[in-house]
Amino acid sequence: MKTIAFHNLGCKVNSYEMDLMQQNVQKNGWQIVEFDQKSDVYVINTCSVTNIADRKSRQMIHRAKALNPDALVVAAGCYVQADAFTLAQDEGVDLLVGNNKKAILSDLLEEYLHAKAAGSLDSYADRILMSESPAENDNLVLPGGGDISGTEQEVRNYLQKTLGNTTILDLKKVPFEEGRIVKTENHTRAYIKIQDGCNRYCTYCIIPYTRGNVRSKPVEEVVREAELLVSSGVREIVLTGIHVSSYGVDFQEGTPGEHLLDLLGKLQKIPRLARIRLSSFEPGLITREFAEGLGKLSKICPHFHLSLQSGCDETLKRMNRRYTTAEFEEKVRILRSVFPDAAITTDVIVGFPRETEKEFGETVNFCKKIGFYEMHVFKYSRRRGTPADSDPEQVPEQVKNTRSDTLLELTEKQSAEFRKRFLGRETEVLFEEEKEVDGRTYWIGHTKEYVKIALFSPESMDNRLVRVVPKTFLKNDLLLTEVAESGL
Repeated sequence: MKTIAFHNLGCKVNSYEMDLMQQNVQKNGWQIVEFDQKSDVYVINTCSVTNIADRKSRQMIHRAKALNPDALVVAAGCYVQADAFTLAQDEGVDLLVGNNKKAILSDLLEEYLHAKAAGSLDSYADRILMSESPAENDNLVLPGGGDISGTEQEVRNYLQKTLGNTTILDLKKVPFEEGRIVKTENHTRAYIKIQDGCNRYCTYCIIPYTRGNVRSKPVEEVVREAELLVSSGVREIVLTGIHVSSYGVDFQEGTPGEHLLDLLGKLQKIPRLARIRLSSFEPGLITREFAEGLGKLSKICPHFHLSLQSGCDETLKRMNRRYTTAEFEEKVRILRSVFPDAAITTDVIVGFPRETEKEFGETVNFCKKIGFYEMHVFKYSRRRGTPADSDPEQVPEQVKNTRSDTLLELTEKQSAEFRKRFLGRETEVLFEEEKEVDGRTYWIGHTKEYVKIALFSPESMDNRLVRVVPKTFLKNDLLLTEVAESGL
């Protein structure tokens, strides 16, 4: 039996797509082994959201080749899309697989290995490459190759000359890829990718170039996937995507808010499904009607990730974020009017080009004012091919580090304050795993607000919904309850 090993980098969408690849190869007779073992094939599901992600992707490619020099090493995903030219010249890579070919990985591997065994790689598309094509005026511009542009045929000719027989795919023109997950290792919570791509083009972000424009998974396909996962024992579904707020924008009629509520309403009716969680969305999606629609769905988790990126209006303009801090605050107010104890989380970028101390101070004050449950803090990372990369007024790394530390300290305080609300109050917990803490084994789970709870219980609580009353802090991010009040 042929062996294959996977390593995933990046977001929840990448994790979902790795599950899809693993499901695909297992169905076709491959044996999956741990990445640090010797394997016939290594697949690195790359990320390109930051320069650090690029570097980690390259490191894992070279690590795979070192584990077995004779192995077939596959680079898949966003770094392939963002900088195919660099990867195509890397001797550590044998096969490049773009984002929406992941679901047919097994077929690509079989074709490649057959051609290699027949000694016909020269005549075979030995580098499967897909590139985004923003393409104004019918020109094809390849991300990662800023000085290479021209008509589509000119670029194809260039690639054939430099990379061999290479297939280019314009992600703007492809449908949502087929494929669904039917079972996951974590039988408690499962992710479903409901859309791909982004039409926003924030000035710091490479993802629209690596993922293409918005494509949405049909409602009936999402519901069927959820039903299959629930039948395997999953109790909680998390809807994820590159830009979930755009779900359905490519459908013929209706708004993204209407399409999302329609989907959520159908998921609500699935028997044995206990929870529905949204991975993230943009402030623009939130209206009074949308929030009240969510409030009517009992299975919706009041845990909302609203991407902020900056609490300064001038910085938001330079980022092309398309909202103001006042608008963001109003959206939070709407959510909290329907869900008073909603956990609001966010992303913040520090050290964006031209960010002054005054602008950063505005961000700090705004974050204090909103009172986020958690903030994911990122130091701005330059991405070649994006407008922000060419800005001459870059912020020094040491300044970024200081600003990051400031916000991390703030989020630690705000998170603790939010968790205190749950002490002494009965709440519902879905238990997921056993974990040792300070020499004692506890069952660990989450509330609907994604607050982590520990319970000492001699009986298995695996995948059980239980109402508990948290008593105290066991760790900074972990509340302790000793008594299970009732099973659900």
